[in-house]
Amino acid sequence: MNFQKINNQSLRRSRSLSFNKRLFFYFFSLFFVFSLIVLIFQYNREKSFRIQTLNVLLKSKNELVYNYIKENKENIRQLDQLVRIFPQKDIRLTVIDLSGKVIYDNDVQDVSSMDSHLKRPEIQSAIRTGSGYDIRLSGSTNREYYYFAEKYDTCFVRTALPYDVNVISMLKTDTTFLYFMFLVFVIVGIIVLHISNSIGKMVAQLRDFALKVENNEPIDTNIRFPDDELGEISKYTILTYRKLRQANEALAQEKEKLIMHLQTSQEGLAIFSPEKKEILANSHFIRYINIISDKRLNSSDEVFDVPEFKPVVHHISTRLEQKVIEYSKPEKWSLHKNGKTFTVQCVIFHDKSFEISIVNVTQQEREKELKRQLTQNISHELKTPVSSIQGYLETLIDNPDITEEKRRFFIERSYTQAQRLTLLLQDISLLNKMDDSSRLFTKELLNVGIIIHNVLDDISLQLEEKNISLQLQVDKNIKIEGNQSLIYSIFRNLIDNTITYAGENISVHISCYREDEEFYYFSFYDTGMGVSESHLNRLFERFYRVDEGRSRKIGGTGLGLAIVKNAVQAHHGKITAKCHAGGGLEFLFSLRKK
Repeated sequence: MNFQKINNQSLRRSRSLSFNKRLFFYFFSLFFVFSLIVLIFQYNREKSFRIQTLNVLLKSKNELVYNYIKENKENIRQLDQLVRIFPQKDIRLTVIDLSGKVIYDNDVQDVSSMDSHLKRPEIQSAIRTGSGYDIRLSGSTNREYYYFAEKYDTCFVRTALPYDVNVISMLKTDTTFLYFMFLVFVIVGIIVLHISNSIGKMVAQLRDFALKVENNEPIDTNIRFPDDELGEISKYTILTYRKLRQANEALAQEKEKLIMHLQTSQEGLAIFSPEKKEILANSHFIRYINIISDKRLNSSDEVFDVPEFKPVVHHISTRLEQKVIEYSKPEKWSLHKNGKTFTVQCVIFHDKSFEISIVNVTQQEREKELKRQLTQNISHELKTPVSSIQGYLETLIDNPDITEEKRRFFIERSYTQAQRLTLLLQDISLLNKMDDSSRLFTKELLNVGIIIHNVLDDISLQLEEKNISLQLQVDKNIKIEGNQSLIYSIFRNLIDNTITYAGENISVHISCYREDEEFYYFSFYDTGMGVSESHLNRLFERFYRVDEGRSRKIGGTGLGLAIVKNAVQAHHGKITAKCHAGGGLEFLFSLRKK
């Protein structure tokens, strides 16, 4: 796709050139290529000649050395005398046997320590063609040389010159021809430019007009065209173009509105052609169909192959088979997949194109279900104390001669149920307040240790009654920015929960076991009876009870842990429950410092 886009951009750039420029470009490119070929050929020829000249010079030295070796095989070190008479005083001479072993080098006294030279580039070239050259840094002398080697019957002879200014100058090509070709290149370019401007002047004017029309650019109405048939055609073309442009601008505005609506809508919307090809689709539609589908969909067109969409596809196919599409109410379907609920709606237009919309109603359905359950739970929870109070009062009314002891008993029971009803309403009010917005709670700098001690002071009698010991490992200097009432309710409700359900003769442990730059991390656990793992995920639900019958006898509103969770979340923390390793129930939660 990117490659095709680049090609289209290149094509548009080439089309934007005027006719005379393209004409100049064609001729000038042809001459440029021709000149470049000539320059490369001449440059390589000159460079080859320079190298060959230097090689011939070194070749004569190699032949002289080889003839000397044939006559003095016994004492090869006498080559030092021959090297001294060479005009080039810094020349280096090396003799290598056919196995690659160096048997003489005028710059190295102990040649036995030198590596095999059989893999040297110039030696390899000499093996293949009889001679070879190379420019490189010597590992023996740490100098850069120009090497030339030749293969003879019994050995390789290699001469080398330091690759210095003199050698570089010998190999440097003559640039006079380059200057000459550049001058010719400029002169021919000027001539070609003049010719192309003369030929393409009229054609370029017409072409510029066509390009402006194609690119929807403003057109100069004062363009002067020839006073002939071509001029009349051009005038009518401009008039037609104006009308078309006004229509296109109106359509573009409507299209922009439609695209903005699609992209900002929370619905998944897609429009398809009668052939079921995507015309337009927003990001929500792509995301929703991939949630519904069991495999990843790369295109909106693949939605028609998803099994869950069979009723939708059947409806669309049936409607499209009709010769005339009549207006009808949009069809709706409900889909349930991967724990989410979607409503799918299809609208078919008169031209047989159609729109599919997908709405994620999971949250709405969940909220409806939660509201229904919450209403039932509240009704059930309120009904119990109200019924008890009503029963006790009816007993008192129907039995005026009841003994004072029983009368007091019924009144105390009614008072207890009234207190339970009050606590329930207070907890419901607190939860509703937290649901509305945590910003309703004022925040200040709080000492968590002091708040925990306040909680323990308030419930010390209940702890003593059930023989519950407490181990506190919370630094007195732990401070957070939060709401005192909510922080108090966290620890108060956790301890109340332990007192109510954990049993007697147990211990409670509260600790701040970790902190980082943002959070303090707390652990609260008891050694009581605990709960089974099947209940852990639902402990924080409102009105959820592990043992319905037993819990009602013990008391409690069933909202304590829900309040704890909401209070922790109001301080940007998280809470979880687990079974403690030593028995009992453990709560792990975090509170943000600021």
